[in-house]
Amino acid sequence: MSPAATVLGRDMDLVFMTITGICIFLAAAIVVVMLYFTYRYSCKRCLTSSEVKASPTLELSFLGGSVALVLAMFVLGWDGYEAMYSKAPDDALEVKTRGQMWQWTFEYPGGRQSNNLILPAQRPIKINLSSADVIHSFYVPAFRVKQDAVPGSQKTIWFVPVDEGTYDLFCTEYCGTGHSGMITKSVVVSAADFEAWLRGEREIEPAVALAEAKAGAPDGKELYRSKGCSACHSTDGSKGIGPSFKGLYGSKVRVTTNGKVREVVVDEEYIRRSELEPTADIVEGFQPVMPPQKGVLKEEEIKELIEFIKSLK
Repeated sequence: MSPAATVLGRDMDLVFMTITGICIFLAAAIVVVMLYFTYRYSCKRCLTSSEVKASPTLELSFLGGSVALVLAMFVLGWDGYEAMYSKAPDDALEVKTRGQMWQWTFEYPGGRQSNNLILPAQRPIKINLSSADVIHSFYVPAFRVKQDAVPGSQKTIWFVPVDEGTYDLFCTEYCGTGHSGMITKSVVVSAADFEAWLRGEREIEPAVALAEAKAGAPDGKELYRSKGCSACHSTDGSKGIGPSFKGLYGSKVRVTTNGKVREVVVDEEYIRRSELEPTADIVEGFQPVMPPQKGVLKEEEIKELIEFIKSLK
């Protein structure tokens, strides 16, 4: 089990290890007593049977001890549960988190959006969860937090990240064919770096993307994977939730625009518009489920994705 990266997670780990230790001790004690009884009262050593008399004191002691032990474990677990679902501190950073087939979108105070969850260390974080379509489930193993995102309602959860680093963020509720691709990252940075990112003065990306950024311009193929495009758009011609990128550039497609059906040529302008305003032109045979990428994709990323689609002839 990876080390916990939140205050709440460390408390949970302590409870988990305590309960696990108690269970191991009891299991070992039962096995030892069982082996002793097997040896002591085998047929070779006890040729005749004897009546076993009831002992109310012994029975009540076992019962009372068991109840006390179970209640103690309940109290340990309840403290963590209550802390997780209690009211978040007033100074908590609120992040609007939306799950949609098949990616996460995070919105911060001021309107900045990201597909990666960027957080400041040592500050309470309040996640406001919602879903645009089906049930998703927000889960960051290192934070020890998990909460369903349910359509038509808003769920909240809060925690305090303590260690800077990059952590996996999953959807753990099966939400359709692209469920396995609904993976992103949570990046915890210093408070100063976070404020600079929030103002748009610097970029913060997961380790893989950051290494590529240092090496040069963002790569379209990697953006296709990291931005969640691969969950809906194939590159081999097979039909998915959205049109395949193979042979798409330069082809003609039938779309519905403002209620009218028309035929358009897939060029750079069409791809750019489809990324920023995906419901503007709805391709025939597909549902308008793609979330808008305006404010999420940077201009150079859009250009790289266009070049990547161009290359898939």
